[in-house]
Amino acid sequence: MKKSLSFPSQALSKIVAFEFKADFLVIIPQKQQTHGSPFGHFYAKIEGMDKIIKTISESGAFRAFVLDSTETVRTAQEKHQTQASSTVALGRTLIASQILAANEKGDTKITVKVLGTSSLGAIITVADTKGNVKGYVQNPGVDIKKTATGEVLVGPFVGNGQFLVITDYGTGNPYNSMTPLISGEIGEDLAYYLTESQQTPSAVGLNVLLDKDDKVEVAGGFLLQVLPGAKEEEIARFEKRIQEMPAISTLLESEDHIESLLKAIYGDESYKRLSEEEIRFQCDCSKDRFMNALASLPSSDLEEMKEEDHGAEITCQFCQTTYNFDENDLEELIRDKS
Repeated sequence: MKKSLSFPSQALSKIVAFEFKADFLVIIPQKQQTHGSPFGHFYAKIEGMDKIIKTISESGAFRAFVLDSTETVRTAQEKHQTQASSTVALGRTLIASQILAANEKGDTKITVKVLGTSSLGAIITVADTKGNVKGYVQNPGVDIKKTATGEVLVGPFVGNGQFLVITDYGTGNPYNSMTPLISGEIGEDLAYYLTESQQTPSAVGLNVLLDKDDKVEVAGGFLLQVLPGAKEEEIARFEKRIQEMPAISTLLESEDHIESLLKAIYGDESYKRLSEEEIRFQCDCSKDRFMNALASLPSSDLEEMKEEDHGAEITCQFCQTTYNFDENDLEELIRDKS
């Protein structure tokens, strides 16, 4: 276990990183922008499903998101049959996407691509503002642990590469932003991305814990951000709590980890719960979408599939759903092209 900490003279003005095995907790600098709260004021409690809770401090100086993503990551593991390292790496990336999407409005979609050069290959996830996320890891069979501790290893098997975020506002002109992978632990790479691309002081944490059978036991995370008008003494109090916060794995192992995360973030300070929204692993693939993809192929390719293979079979990378197209389907596409 290693732990590194340094606070600057200007509160929340540079990275403060805690490393507890696979956990991370970081303060990242972001530009303070003057705009209203992106949250509504309706609050409804969600039971028995993954959720994100959006909160704001009583003073209006801080906002925080806390996430329970257990079923999201569990579903991803089941669909892709991932082994330990692949499960944790994919799970962390799914949670990172959910955090980033929760910061957006409208019909925005966030794509995160962890383009590593080692055993895991690429990890790609897509999240939207309606709580849906999907994703896959190129090599789902990576299962490496430290023998003495049983700790699941991720970083070395992501390797060097790029952390790419594509923000699609639905206007036809997606915004791409890329930073180098600094550790392959996903969390630290997300922190570095936020440090380089945004300018609002923030703290981020996430993790995925597995049981003795390497099945997903719990997964979740949080985002804390400083809002315009925060006073120095308020920032100092939040800094102190972040510094003293237990490892994310410890908080996630709590009986009620959502409440444990909120308690660790706010301490005894008053805050408001602005909304509680469902989040889930859900793919938007369909037979019609893949039919349209086939329609983009040359007629000669479609003819070959029809004559030699007597159809086509396509499997969605994001959810492993398989769609079958028979000779009649292919003939229809060929006629439409003529």
